[in-house]
Amino acid sequence: MSGCSNCNTCETSLARGCSNSSVFNWLEGISTLNKKEDSSVEVRFKQDRKEFFINPEGIPLTKGDIVAVEGSPGHDVGVVSLTGELVMLQMKRKKVDFEKERPKKIYRIAKPTDITKWEKAIALEKDTLEKAKLLVTEHKLGMKLSNVEYQGDNTKATFYYTAEKRVDFRELIKSFSRKFMIRIEMRQIGARQEAAKLGGIGSCGRELCCSTWMTEFPSVSTSAVRYQQLSINPQKISGQCGRLKCCLNFELDGYLDALENFPKTKTMLNTKKDKARFLKMDIFKKKLWYTYVGDPYSAIELTLDRVKTIIKLNEEGSLPEKLEDFIIEQKVKTHDFENVIGQDNINRFDNKNKKTKNKKRKFRYKRNKKQ
Repeated sequence: MSGCSNCNTCETSLARGCSNSSVFNWLEGISTLNKKEDSSVEVRFKQDRKEFFINPEGIPLTKGDIVAVEGSPGHDVGVVSLTGELVMLQMKRKKVDFEKERPKKIYRIAKPTDITKWEKAIALEKDTLEKAKLLVTEHKLGMKLSNVEYQGDNTKATFYYTAEKRVDFRELIKSFSRKFMIRIEMRQIGARQEAAKLGGIGSCGRELCCSTWMTEFPSVSTSAVRYQQLSINPQKISGQCGRLKCCLNFELDGYLDALENFPKTKTMLNTKKDKARFLKMDIFKKKLWYTYVGDPYSAIELTLDRVKTIIKLNEEGSLPEKLEDFIIEQKVKTHDFENVIGQDNINRFDNKNKKTKNKKRKFRYKRNKKQ
């Protein structure tokens, strides 16, 4: 089975998340002179897990090929996600060096027997996870199992879990070994990695960024929320992982660049009428709102240029009369049509002679029946 580039319709792709973290190979089809680049291959396993392998036998591989690779121990089965020169760039970005660590090998293109055993192992994962969660509850451990991944040869299972504190799961591993009769490996992940593995739909209506295209999860601080003038509402700014949304960092640089042109929020505007303090701002419309210290309920809207003018006057030692003198009168838009919504009767299209027509129909029906 090879060339499975469109792997989003089969049962295996649904169970393993073949479409997660896909990479567009913009160097595909371009031959390279470096043999290292030709021998390095990126292979994807369940969901977001990817590893790099070497192809010592020079097996011709393309994206989507199902291959049998070296495991620890035994062998695993995965799907080729990247080949060629772009693999070296990915390895450099992820700081993987084959000279410092022994690379794993690609054995062969998966045989039908390999694929059959692989699919049987995948079918066991759901039932194994449910039973494993019951065992965790019995041992009363402060951990949460989020996922399980069977190795392609069905000799090892890796359990992914999250925990706030250190957990002693030695007895749990013994219970797992007796229950599932397989080699057990426990791997702790963070809340964001858990969301990336499980996937889901965000509040924006799209699939989670962490489960589709993000490979790194930089920290997100509350300062990103403040810089973007967002309300600190945990329900709105938190993702499904319970942490601050990763997308809060996406537009942060744009906001920081725009804020360089704005005065500091602590800057007071001095007038003869009273001092005015900052209330809020609209970065994109370049507008700011200020209130008098003695009258906090009167919000005065000013443009950025007018605020800078007032600050410059204050620095020169002069005080303007009041902030209202700097308000720009906005032109009211006039429409050359009249809004008639709600003026017409909603029953204007009803047929008033409907009952009489029904009576005539009944009368005709009875007369025809008698005849």
